Amino acid sequence: MSDLIVVGFDSTEEADKVLLKLNSLKKEYLIDLEDAVVVVRDGEGKVHLKQSLNLTAVGATSGLLSGSLWGGLVGLLFLNPLAGFAIGGALGAGAGALSGSLADYGIDDEFIKSLGNTIPNNSSALFVLVRKVQPERVLAEFSGLRGRVLKTSLSPEQEQRLQAALSDVQSPPQATAS
Repeated sequence: MSDLIVVGFDSTEEADKVLLKLNSLKKEYLIDLEDAVVVVRDGEGKVHLKQSLNLTAVGATSGLLSGSLWGGLVGLLFLNPLAGFAIGGALGAGAGALSGSLADYGIDDEFIKSLGNTIPNNSSALFVLVRKVQPERVLAEFSGLRGRVLKTSLSPEQEQRLQAALSDVQSPPQATAS
């Protein structure tokens, strides 16, 4: 099951920097992100979403491949597989791009927009949907970031540890049973 974490920042660039860092940690297999969205609220109060996954491009690519395959097979029936391949690929890419632009993956866009409207002007927020994480290693990378947890599906203890890491406050030592 994935966990939702929303962290707010005082500057408009900070959420982008954190997402870049999360992507580098993803390459090191320290975190597995299902979805990530950066929300920026400009000086006029307008909310801008930056999706990390371009569904239109993904849909167009998969449509191109499946359309080309099916077009080539149909083209074989009419003794012109090259034309079938080209026409099928074009139709498949168009249909895939359309379905990708209409699809919503990961975090609900309406939820993102409604929470994005609550952050102050000239600030940003990072929405992440995390599948798996190595919390100690990831939290160490973000200590002192000066972010604040706005919303989360983490347990209260995990949320406290995250907020402590973001505000660079040392968490109390865990009691060990002897």
